[in-house]
Amino acid sequence: MKHPFHLKATWNGGRNSEGHIDAGGLKTVISIPQEMGGPGTGTNPDEMLLGAASTCYLITLAAMLERSDITPNELTLESEATVDVTNNIFTYERIIHRPRIVLKADASDADVTKAERLAHKAEESCMISRAVAGNVAIQTQPVIITAGVNAV
Repeated sequence: MKHPFHLKATWNGGRNSEGHIDAGGLKTVISIPQEMGGPGTGTNPDEMLLGAASTCYLITLAAMLERSDITPNELTLESEATVDVTNNIFTYERIIHRPRIVLKADASDADVTKAERLAHKAEESCMISRAVAGNVAIQTQPVIITAGVNAV
């Protein structure tokens, strides 16, 4: 079964202008980021790729935890991307996902081990990670905490 997704975009002007995208639930202004000499309004391709990779990873991880009968008290994610600009060539080099999984106070050592294993496996299973494989390095640095206990 195939699932089509659509996006409509407009761009008004030259390099330092802005545009608009509409992709169903995602409607926003786009431009080149200030860090790269643009106006920095709305979002940009760098943030959107990070957002796609991060949300795909987080949703995949949540589903894998659920299928493994692990219900975290809290599941949060911080992700970071690195873009290299050398000789005016822009290269999206790396994404690092830092999930924080807070398990219930009565979680077993096996649950902690399983949650950590799933945190790494989710990155390999996410379709966005697979789509950029070989072009963008993706790392996962999970923190697993049992409620009331220190991080693993």
